[in-house]
Amino acid sequence: MLIEKLPRNTQGRDWAVGDVHGCFAQLSRLLKIVAFDPARDRLLSVGDLVDRGPDSPMVTEWLAQPWFHAVRGNHEQMALDAVRNPLEDQERHLRNGGRWLAELSPAELDACAAALSRLPLALEVEVEGGKIGVLHADCPGNDWTALAARLEAGNPDEQDRDTLLWSRERARNDGAGTVADIDLVLAGHTPQPDAVLYDNVMHLDTGAVYGGKLTLFCLQDFVEVSLPSGFDHLARFELHELDASLARR
Repeated sequence: MLIEKLPRNTQGRDWAVGDVHGCFAQLSRLLKIVAFDPARDRLLSVGDLVDRGPDSPMVTEWLAQPWFHAVRGNHEQMALDAVRNPLEDQERHLRNGGRWLAELSPAELDACAAALSRLPLALEVEVEGGKIGVLHADCPGNDWTALAARLEAGNPDEQDRDTLLWSRERARNDGAGTVADIDLVLAGHTPQPDAVLYDNVMHLDTGAVYGGKLTLFCLQDFVEVSLPSGFDHLARFELHELDASLARR
């Protein structure tokens, strides 16, 4: 399945997260901040869950959660290439933060590769009044309907895969035209100081693994919540009930 279509979430909220790159502890704290409820809410990922960050081996556990829906990023693709063709592709993955994969046990490696191989190239999410697309880099040809048809048929071409996983044209040129037949597209891949909208494509990679911040975006009300990297001590807080004696003062 190269595209996953999700029905409207009528029970809770849908949050999309930018490139995690192994910063799963930071993501866990961010989910606590927004009071994420796994019984009602869903978490969507624009890809690049792994490499460079400290918690990359946790990706298999995260992808097993029924409320978590991710697309494949170029780093997941590099990891799969390294597993499938190590003589040609492992060195490139190692250069791009992939040493964690080489250190997994054989059983862990098999489970991880199986989880990554199941990732679609795009998500289509029904929301009130329309639909939102999720992919890693960009939409080929700025035509969502045509892309979805090729993905559903299982026959995207090499240009499709290259654009979906690797393109930086829109972010570098401050736009590349509106993507047709979709209300909003959520993407990552190219780090930005803040989440930014180019055309109707919202870029959510805010460079968490590079010392920037990790960003969540709510599909229901377009609220954006970020947690800066490197301030873990500031994130170690709990919400307490107001002491009854204080409340009476």
